[in-house]
Amino acid sequence: MSNTSTIKIQVGLDDQKVPESIQWSATDNKEERMIKAKGMIVSFWDPAERAALRIDLWTKDMMVDEMADFFFQTMMTMADTYARATQYKDQAQELRDFAKDFYKKFQEKQKAEGQ
Repeated sequence: MSNTSTIKIQVGLDDQKVPESIQWSATDNKEERMIKAKGMIVSFWDPAERAALRIDLWTKDMMVDEMADFFFQTMMTMADTYARATQYKDQAQELRDFAKDFYKKFQEKQKAEGQ
């Protein structure tokens, strides 16, 4: 018998069904409580349809700078995962370079707006 792990995600919604809270837990996690989050990106690969199925949610109190950090870190992690899975280190580096440029442009916009 193989081991299994369960991931649980709870999303609290306001009256307009906009996320107010996101919490998650996993049976393999050392934390025995629900962990708070402000955003999530979950992707599943459907081999029959050859398509990515996604759930992208963020709470209404997630700040723009937090979203930029979240996307930067997600893209960097995706590059690491792609490199491990394919050994195409050149393409993984291109994604890292894009993520760095993306974040730099965000910082420039924030500076120009006086934030």
